[in-house]
Amino acid sequence: MAKFNIGGQAVIEGVMMRGKELVSIAVRLPDGTISVETKPAATIRDKYPLLNKPFIRGVIVLFESLKDGLGALQRSAQLTSEGTEEEMTSTEVISTMLVSVTMAVGLFIVVPTWSMRFLHGVIMDPIWLNLAEGLMRMLIFLVYVVAISMMDDIRRVFQYHGAEHKTIFTYEAGLPLTVENVRKQSTLHPRCGTNFLMIVMLISMFVFAFFGWPDLLTRIASRLLFMPVIAGISYEAIRYAGFHCQNPLVHAAIMPGLLLQKLTTRQPDDDQIEVAIKSVEAVI
Repeated sequence: MAKFNIGGQAVIEGVMMRGKELVSIAVRLPDGTISVETKPAATIRDKYPLLNKPFIRGVIVLFESLKDGLGALQRSAQLTSEGTEEEMTSTEVISTMLVSVTMAVGLFIVVPTWSMRFLHGVIMDPIWLNLAEGLMRMLIFLVYVVAISMMDDIRRVFQYHGAEHKTIFTYEAGLPLTVENVRKQSTLHPRCGTNFLMIVMLISMFVFAFFGWPDLLTRIASRLLFMPVIAGISYEAIRYAGFHCQNPLVHAAIMPGLLLQKLTTRQPDDDQIEVAIKSVEAVI
């Protein structure tokens, strides 16, 4: 059987995987069993070939990944709360996600550029102000990841994140998908979304360096409007890294993202590995 690239993300008590033709979600239910659901991996790029061109495809992949990821999170939240006192309705899940997106924009876009007001009198060059904003954004992100990693629920999500990476490595190595084989693999993967975020922050820091220093609202709007452009560039970078990670220069370039994964992944237990295996098996 020919292998193809698969990717995914951790969800609540489970793993979502996207393959060539299917998207799957495997979740450990409160009774200990594993629920596995699949759906077609439909993409608008199949209908419009232009959208599959370099730098354009990254934007489409980003939005489709967000759509699949948010849907998987919503479904996992419903599955793990069914029959319990904490069972969540669809409205509650969607409201929670909207609040989370709003908070992310505020924390990682509004706060970093607003905080530069305290340096504006010391640093006058717009290029250095924009670079300082980028460094502030990275610092906030690191503090945020460290802070949430101390929460028990998030620590379990990070364990499933590690299980996802280990299982993909096993599949890519052509090994049988057994708990024993998966357990031996690394939790650090070059195509991880954590790597993508690191590349996005680095590229945005240098792109925005040449945007000047307009008023606060204009700066916020420019960060939001140009995010698809930066996402397109970042996607090509991480795609290249995924195919050439054995190259010493490429490996050195993605090392910051790999090191960051030491915060966003944890060693999974065998039960979590079993869930990740079910998710991969469903898409292959």
